[in-house]
Amino acid sequence: MEEVKRYGIFEKTFKGETKGNPYTDYEIFGEFKGEHETKKVRGFYDGDGNYVIRFMPSFEGRYTYRIWGSFSSKATEGSFMVQAAAAGDHGPIKVKDKFHFAYDDGTPYYCVGTTCYVWELRDDALIEETFKSLEESGFNKIRFCIFPKHYVYNLTEPRSYPFEGTPVDNSLITPENFMEYDYKTTGNNWDFTRLNPEHFRHIEKIIGRLRKMGIVADLIVFHPYDRWGFSNMEREAETRYLDYIISRFSAYSNVWWSMANEFDILPNREDSVWSYYGRFFMENDPYDHPRSIHNCLRLFDHSEDWVTHVSYQREDLYKTAEETDALREKYEKPVVLDEIAYEGNIQCGWGNISGEEMVRRFWEGAMRGGYPGHGETFLSDDNILWWSHGGKLKGESWKRVKFLLRVLSETPGLGLKRVKAEWDCVTAVPENDGVAADTGYRIDYYSFMRPSFRDFDVKDEKVKVEVIDTWNMTIKDMGEHIGKFRIDLPGREYMAIRFRKI
Repeated sequence: MEEVKRYGIFEKTFKGETKGNPYTDYEIFGEFKGEHETKKVRGFYDGDGNYVIRFMPSFEGRYTYRIWGSFSSKATEGSFMVQAAAAGDHGPIKVKDKFHFAYDDGTPYYCVGTTCYVWELRDDALIEETFKSLEESGFNKIRFCIFPKHYVYNLTEPRSYPFEGTPVDNSLITPENFMEYDYKTTGNNWDFTRLNPEHFRHIEKIIGRLRKMGIVADLIVFHPYDRWGFSNMEREAETRYLDYIISRFSAYSNVWWSMANEFDILPNREDSVWSYYGRFFMENDPYDHPRSIHNCLRLFDHSEDWVTHVSYQREDLYKTAEETDALREKYEKPVVLDEIAYEGNIQCGWGNISGEEMVRRFWEGAMRGGYPGHGETFLSDDNILWWSHGGKLKGESWKRVKFLLRVLSETPGLGLKRVKAEWDCVTAVPENDGVAADTGYRIDYYSFMRPSFRDFDVKDEKVKVEVIDTWNMTIKDMGEHIGKFRIDLPGREYMAIRFRKI
């Protein structure tokens, strides 16, 4: 009997009909039954007469299946065994206790991600360099696009395209005139009824490799930075594309869906269109992966039922992670700070903050109960910027990610929330379903302030005290205390004090 591991992928490929257009004319379905779950899934056409069905089992034990559809005149039945999950594989991620995340097996997930918009559509050498950087950095989520991107520093052609056809000639596009070509489709020759399996095959290999590394693939479904016509297709073509990526990618346990990057500047879309597409994912993704939508100038209504978490890009020049409190209160969902500006030195205000300021925003957001996102935009002679192409990380903030994750992982429970304590620091405590948990665990974060000491009075409680230097990545044991006491600090920015009740 065939075997697969829990949270792995059981896959079957069948030869089928090739007359007409296999992408639109035929379908393949599968039903999978185990002791604890029954799921109906949709398959996809993979070219060369091949039809593929995929299934991710959430439980151990014996499963049976039946596969059928118009692709073939006969149905196929069989069974397989699901073994224990591979070491370190905790399954897909879900929202837990309103504001936080956990894997399917209950392990907490503390999200600290990065953005590399089209890194997977570059050459093999650059992709390998990006994987190496991801391994060194400790990021556990990466946002990237399914479609290629057209923007400054993004004027080359991708390695492949999502549809059969040919692109517009870009030989006249320069960094000086590239904005004039936004949304131009003259010269493109795409058949939107025929997807390009090679493009999606490559992306799913990337997703699979990220999965083995324990990294979420946060897939951006649409975006506005386009010269190929992919940002403004007919609704029928867009819906067919959505159906295809759900069928192809949803069986990977590490997938998240982002309906759009900067939804509010895509052409010809009322918010109702995004609501329809979001619910399309909610209704058709058999595994209910996390879903959100990312803003430019204004936020989407994240209270809609299909939105699982807030995906936030700052709307203010100064306030970024400081908005976490208001977003949590308004939407009562996890807040993922997907863009709080980029460490770098390009001309744009969103791409030239310091490493120190980026790390401050990491900690500010995390201590307020949110989940910060990293970005980097350093100029180089080859125009390879991490923000879009990946490659080698050049800044300082990424080096501090593992340290933040270490501190977050030591939280009792699933995550933190801010509570009102001292007015001149951000105080974080563990949270249980939106309510501060009385665990005796607390972190006071001083951000850009530089106290040389702090006085405390914990009454009759005995506490263990540590000083955390978030920039230098050290934790100094300050001993056990009771009643009134003073903790000396170095008078530097980015310090925190952690208390644990004994």
